[in-house]
Amino acid sequence: MLLSKAKHKEVAVDRHDEAGIPRPGSPVRGSTTGRAPMAALDLLGRRWILRLIWELSREPAGFRALQRRCDDMSSSVLNNRLRELVDARIAAQDPTGRYTLTPTGTRLVAALAPLLEWSAEWADELDPDRG
Repeated sequence: MLLSKAKHKEVAVDRHDEAGIPRPGSPVRGSTTGRAPMAALDLLGRRWILRLIWELSREPAGFRALQRRCDDMSSSVLNNRLRELVDARIAAQDPTGRYTLTPTGTRLVAALAPLLEWSAEWADELDPDRG
């Protein structure tokens, strides 16, 4: 929750829904209007979120497998991030307890592909001797 000053009074501005995830149409980090791209960037900018999406794009995995694949991230952080991805409908838990990308999550991975390509080109421009 963010405190903002409106007419010299502090007013609480909730940046997220009850589940704690950024939602289009609600104020989010970087946008008071909560436009959809800003809400998505707020979610994707959270520590470990993109790594989890990347790992799940390779194959479904259970909690412990994800924890190992993510450099032994703490259980509490992993639990919070997985809950956020499930609440955002980017990931789901199957009947065996493994996490997998939803169709929305799969579309997100496809949408990120041009960004990956651009970022590699950008890195080369910044440091042509890196590769």
